[in-house]
This record gives sequence, C-alpha cells and structure tokens, in this order.
Amino acid sequence: MQRRLTTRQALEMILSEVNPCDSDGEDIELQPDSDSDLSDLSSDEETAPQPKKRARLGTDLTETAKDGTVWREEQVGTRLPFTPIKAYAADGEPTAKARKSISSRLQSFLCFITLDMLHSIQEWTIQHAQETEHVHWFMALPELMAFIAIVILRGLTKVPSLRDCWSANLGNPHIIGTMPRNRFQDIMRHLRFDDRSTRSDRAKTDKFAAISSVWGSFVTNCITSYNPGLHITVDEQLFPSKTRCCFLQYIATKPDKFGIKFWVACDLKSKYICNVLPYLGKDPSRPSGERLSENVVMRLMEPFLDKGRNVTTDNFFTSLSLAHKLLSRKTTILGTVNKIRREIPQSARHTDRNEFTTQVFSTTAATLTAYAPKRKKTVYILSSMHSVIQTDNTTKRKPNTVTLYNTTKCGVDVMDQMVREYTVRTGTRRWPVAVFYNMIDMAALNAHVLYQACTGRQERRVDVLVELARELANSHMCVSGMDCGFPRPLSDGPLGRHQLVVRFLRGAWRIGPAAQARVPWVLAWDLLKGLSLGPFEPLELASEKHVTLVGHYIP
Repeated sequence: MQRRLTTRQALEMILSEVNPCDSDGEDIELQPDSDSDLSDLSSDEETAPQPKKRARLGTDLTETAKDGTVWREEQVGTRLPFTPIKAYAADGEPTAKARKSISSRLQSFLCFITLDMLHSIQEWTIQHAQETEHVHWFMALPELMAFIAIVILRGLTKVPSLRDCWSANLGNPHIIGTMPRNRFQDIMRHLRFDDRSTRSDRAKTDKFAAISSVWGSFVTNCITSYNPGLHITVDEQLFPSKTRCCFLQYIATKPDKFGIKFWVACDLKSKYICNVLPYLGKDPSRPSGERLSENVVMRLMEPFLDKGRNVTTDNFFTSLSLAHKLLSRKTTILGTVNKIRREIPQSARHTDRNEFTTQVFSTTAATLTAYAPKRKKTVYILSSMHSVIQTDNTTKRKPNTVTLYNTTKCGVDVMDQMVREYTVRTGTRRWPVAVFYNMIDMAALNAHVLYQACTGRQERRVDVLVELARELANSHMCVSGMDCGFPRPLSDGPLGRHQLVVRFLRGAWRIGPAAQARVPWVLAWDLLKGLSLGPFEPLELASEKHVTLVGHYIP
C-alpha cells in the first residue's frame, strides 16, 4: 500500500531534489541573511593583522625609561659596543715630597698635622687663655705635642675616666711621666683652633669656622702626600658625638646614632684617607638642580680625576648622570643603584625572579646588571668600566660586576673600623674638639700607611702609635728635664732663657763629633723657634752628626 503524501511534504521533496544553481537562463543571486554577517566576514578576511614576531635577544629590543634613557637588553657574555677607558695602572704610593721627608713615625705624622698647624693652634690657645684666665699664661710648642701624645696614648689605654690615666692603679706610666694631670686639663680647657675675634664674621658664611682653617690644611696634606691606586671608595663616616651644633646628624642604622657626618674618599688597598668633607647641611654654593650625591662625589674625586681611576659607591651616590660626568673626566664608576630611580627601565624593576638569574641592560657607555641572589630579591649594579658582563661557573653564577663591587665596596667601612679600634675620642662638649679628635685619628692612620710605604718596615699599628706618642712627647720631656739623661733642677722656679735653650739642645742631641740625634735637626730647629723665648738669631744650621752652635738670643 502506497504511502500518501500531503501537499506540504510533496513540495519539500521536490525542492530538495532541485539544484539551486539551475535556472531558466537566469542567474541566481545568493543573498546573505543579513548585512551584519557580510560585514563581519569581509572584515575578517581583509583587515586581520599578521601575527607579531617576538624579538630575540641581540635584536633591537629597546626600552625607554621614565627620564628618556634608552636601554637595550643584552645577552650575558655579549661584548657591548662601547670601549672602556684605559685603566690607571699604578698602585697607591706616597708622593715624591712625602718620600723625601719621611724617615720616622713622627715625620710621617707631621706630614698631616704640620708644625705650621701646631703653631696656629698654639697661638690661638694662648690667646684664649690670656683673655679668659691669666695674661701670662703660656704653652710652648713641645708642650702641645706632648698634649697630643697623651691623647694618642689615652686611645690605646682604655680607662673609665680621664682621671684614671694618672691614677696609681690604672694609670699609664708613659702618660704620668709626660705631663701632670692638672696641666693637661688646663690645656684642654683653653684649646682653640681659630682666631676668636674674627669667628663671628666668618661663621656667617662658614658653619665650620671654628676649625675650618686647621681642617683645610689637614685635608690638603692628605691629598698631596699620597697617590691612590685604581680603586677609590666613597662613603660616609659618622664620628660619634653628642655636642651641640647645627649639623649634628642622627642615623638610626649606625652603631652610634648621633654624630658629625663626613664624606670620605679612601684608597681601597691601603685604606689611606685621600679626601674628606664634613657634612654641614644645605650648601649654598652647590649649583641649583645638582644632586647632593653627585656634588659630593665630584668634589671628593676632583684631585684624582683624568687618570683612569674607578670610584665605587653605594645606592645613595650612584646614578647614570654621575656616571656620564665621571666619564667626561676619564673616570669610571661601579656601584649599586636604587631601582626607583627614573633612569632604570621598567622591565628591570620586577622582583619576581628565579634564584641566581642575571639580566643585563646597556645604554650609552654604561651597563646595568640585575642579579637575583635569592628569589624575590634583586641587586642592581651600574657600571661604566665593564664592556662585557659575564657570570662565573659557581652555583650562584655571580656576574663579574657584582663580584668586583663586593671586593671594592669596603674601603671606607674598613677604614672606619681601624680608626675606631684605637680612637682618641672621648667625651667633650665642644664640637671643634670632637673634629680635632677625628683629625688625629685619621692623621695617625695615614701616618702608619706612609711610614710603611716609605721605610719598607711592616709594623703593627699599635706599635706605631706607641712609638709616635713617645716621639711626640720626647721634645717636651727633654725641655722639662724628664728622661733625657740629666736630673731635674733642684729648684721649682722657672728656668732662665739660656738654661732652657741649653737643656733643650742637650735633650735634642748628644753633642760630639759622632753624636746620634734624638730628634731630627730640622724638627729640633722648628721646635727651638717654637719655644717663643724671645728674638732669635740663627748663626748656623746644625748637621745630623755634629752640633757646635745653633743660635743665640738677642738681649
């Protein structure tokens, strides 16, 4: 029985068998369901972008930092396009002037705190004492040197208080035999370093006026007595003090929270103090717009530029603009840099790195190394002395910039530790005295370096300090009749001018054709003039081996 179809079913069957492209000689136009479908189709076919190719390391993969610096990411071990400057080849050594004048510890110390400086301190101390205490108060130059000797010995002998240095139980026999306690305290009370009558005028433009003259001479002597080597470290030193002054600093990260801050440039190998500046607050002489850190580094390095040296700094000083300034003076920089600086590229700032990974960026004559010593911690090193950044073969895979920075960063810190070990610092209410203490510490350290370099003798620093104190005190002890081979005078009254001169000469030399000088004749000559006994007329200079007549006083 045939199945009967309805009209609708029959029509659908017929239409399903007809080819929609067949017609009675007419074209069949196929129209889409809507205009939107056509537009989507055409846009997909005509404007679809080509897939981007990812740039590989070594191609033009550059990035612009916030300040406009263009950085290029480099592969580790790739030689960068710039050529580093020729490095300074010589090691640190004393200057020719220092070598010529140094044969003893005392002469080495007097290279930094010279007799002219001591004469000035003597003059201003006497001036203050005569104005405030007694018009006839006097202090001879050998007595001032003995005072410094006691200050040095007190740093070697740790006692609870100053009075204990002269006590029977805790006292130091060298201190007791050099000067009475009351006389030492008397000199300390009147010790001054500038002209009191002109201080108020100078203090209007110089916060350091109370000691700036003596301090400037000391810094100049440090610069002119030694040629540092290739690496110089720049950092800060906080000399502990709680004296009242307008530039006292508080640094919570330091062992001693309060103190006077100094910017120091130090030779890496010898720990010689090459240059030092006190921090006095806002400096009106600093050019407008110049960073404090850049100003400090350029001032400290000024005497040592244009030689091919390298300066190592921490993240307070290091910046790309400073690197360009130093490069213009043939000096390179190596230091940690803070990631928040505007010249750092954004891609280098992320901290989520795998352990012991290194990322290298380069810009004009400088490289930036981002190294992760541990996960989520990154160290950034800016260098203008490396044209190739390579990693070592150890487990940590440290870059050569990080390794060199760890080697050269410790110059000032080690110097500060050495100074603190035998520091002469003690409690004082006057900040110029605190600065004077720091000056003696630095001068003693530099004197040790110069003495070893000039004489070739390797001595412990404590032994050098003991002998230096003895040589400083020897001239005063000879004049006062102590420990010089002849007895003290029977009378306690003052000696006459002729007796004082003869006593000094007997202490300074063993008179005779083959005499051995106790004090170098040049130094003794200056000390003799420093006695201030009256008008002095030199007749002939003394030789090292024979002394007949030095001079006489004009009546």
